[in-house]
Amino acid sequence: MDMSGHIEALRADLASAASIADEQGQRIADQLGRALEPALRLRLLDILGEAALELNDQLPGGQVEVRLAGRDIGLHYAEAAAAPARQPAEEEQAARITLRLPESLKARAEAAANSEGISLNTWLVRATARGLERGGRRGGFGQRLTGYTTS
Repeated sequence: MDMSGHIEALRADLASAASIADEQGQRIADQLGRALEPALRLRLLDILGEAALELNDQLPGGQVEVRLAGRDIGLHYAEAAAAPARQPAEEEQAARITLRLPESLKARAEAAANSEGISLNTWLVRATARGLERGGRRGGFGQRLTGYTTS
């Protein structure tokens, strides 16, 4: 799904609203529309992610995934091989975090997610779960990763 058309429509709405202003006001509205594009893309992605989560609660045998490839967003339906056990109510709510990664590590994670045909978010959740399952073993995530720093 190409979001560019939706972004352009929102910018056109802003320009239309600014048409009552003078020429300087219209230029400012145009600049605002351009400056807001990344935030608008992120909000549209959030909306699609939340819609997918709501659909997943209603689907008995599969799930909808939101996949991001460059600037394109796709929705993918994956049938479940076996019905997963329901999580406890406190784990059903998705928590949001901000994660800062070196670009090279992000690119590697995106490549791994794409090779598995899943979203980067899904891949990161699974990698975190695997790491926590191995946490008590030697070489688990309790050790410092060489070459990567956190702030």
